[in-house]
Amino acid sequence: MTRWEEERGGAQSREYVRRFDELAEQGVDLHGEARMLDAVIGRASRVLDAGCGTGRVGAELARRGHAVTAVDLDPVLLEVAAAQPGLTVARADLSELDLPGPRFDAIIAAGNVMIFLEPGTERAVLQRFSDHLVPGGVFVTGFATDYRYTVGEFDADLEAAGFVREHRFATWDLRPWRDGAEWAVTVARKRG
Repeated sequence: MTRWEEERGGAQSREYVRRFDELAEQGVDLHGEARMLDAVIGRASRVLDAGCGTGRVGAELARRGHAVTAVDLDPVLLEVAAAQPGLTVARADLSELDLPGPRFDAIIAAGNVMIFLEPGTERAVLQRFSDHLVPGGVFVTGFATDYRYTVGEFDADLEAAGFVREHRFATWDLRPWRDGAEWAVTVARKRG
């Protein structure tokens, strides 16, 4: 069972949706993750939004011209994602991810996806991501650094799954990485 499933039920998922709706109504910028990935990948890329939640990141990437597949386990969040324009939505456990069709040019896992996985499955998830990327494909993720899964463990798992880390930032708006940063935003590339 993922940490997300353990810690949240339908009521918490609905609260998550409500919170992001309120932020959007307040004019808060909710597209930093999509802007960052869009700057890294080519035009009209095939993108997997892994652990998509409400689909806000994937929908923005689709609006920018990318072909986006969005996957999540949470049925409440997937219902919201399915209503987003331009997304192909599927329910999937990331540790068992096996999507048909061509490989992706990029995968984004925003919003703490890596730390909400079932503990001990992180390396398997990264291997599934690698299997779904074209050679040289990009993987971008960001997660809070105050959870059980550490940045060092993540780096070891990245390497074991066939990725090379290219960049690390302390925020989605590309502030420089430093030890003790509250967030680790990583750009990695699948070995070709």
